[in-house]
Amino acid sequence: MEKHFSAVVTKGEEAFVAFCPELGVTSQGKTEKSALANLKEALELYLEDEDVQEMLRKKPAKKAKICSIAVSS
Repeated sequence: MEKHFSAVVTKGEEAFVAFCPELGVTSQGKTEKSALANLKEALELYLEDEDVQEMLRKKPAKKAKICSIAVSS
């Protein structure tokens, strides 16, 4: 079964970082595309864990709301 999660991608000094806020899984890559591919693989491995599957059966992950905010500095 295919599941859909959010991904937040930021550019660091040496790599792109991809983060899934619903599950707290992070990965990285030299390009945005590779960071997302690595995150997908990390999520698939994470979701294979029986303890994670049981946790998600008891409390399903809710879709994260990703938005931009303005702050004064």
